[in-house]
Amino acid sequence: MADSVYRVTEVIGVSSESWEAAARNAVQTAGKSVRDLRVAEVTRQDVTIENGEIKGFRVRMDISFKYESGD
Repeated sequence: MADSVYRVTEVIGVSSESWEAAARNAVQTAGKSVRDLRVAEVTRQDVTIENGEIKGFRVRMDISFKYESGD
């Protein structure tokens, strides 16, 4: 097994539906510009509120991806 190096970066996903949809949005969007995503860890969840009602779900995530070795 070859040695590997990974980078962890924070992303925030937003959805008007659910935290799951917010997480999915974050992973799908990050995957468009970063290859080889490996693990996503939800570090925080919150909601936005307007007039006493939940209007949006936000998920803060640490996403890791593998650096290419160039071999």
